[in-house]
Amino acid sequence: MKQAIWAGILTASALAFWTPVCHAAGDQRTSPQAGARTHVQNYKDMVLATCIANTYKNDKGAAIDAGRSASALRDWTEYDLEKAPDAINTLVDGYLARNYHNPLVESEIKDVRFDFLKCLDLYHSEELDAQVKRLVIHPKHIHRGTVNQQKTPP
Repeated sequence: MKQAIWAGILTASALAFWTPVCHAAGDQRTSPQAGARTHVQNYKDMVLATCIANTYKNDKGAAIDAGRSASALRDWTEYDLEKAPDAINTLVDGYLARNYHNPLVESEIKDVRFDFLKCLDLYHSEELDAQVKRLVIHPKHIHRGTVNQQKTPP
């Protein structure tokens, strides 16, 4: 009798535990979510990906992945195609040229450049916000929303 009760408790516990896990596994995204973000969000993400690609250009895998991600984000963003590439590169190069120091870290590890931190600072910068205002077309539009509206008959 006790074994049957324990078996029932264990079965109920297993079902309670595994049901959310199975549901979560079935709910995994299989495509990038950038199409559901605004042009502003995608532009800023594209600049961040460009910064990461430039930062880790000596790490082939990281540079290729970040570079391809930046390229994919271009498909979900409307911006000034003539001015943006130079503006992005100038902004990224300026942030990566910064000379960040942290005496606590540098006492343990030599030649730390904090390049990823520079990319994050760029992402959150007023300079990037100003560039977005100058170069992003239809800043609040969402690519998937625009595509869906175009496919819907009048």
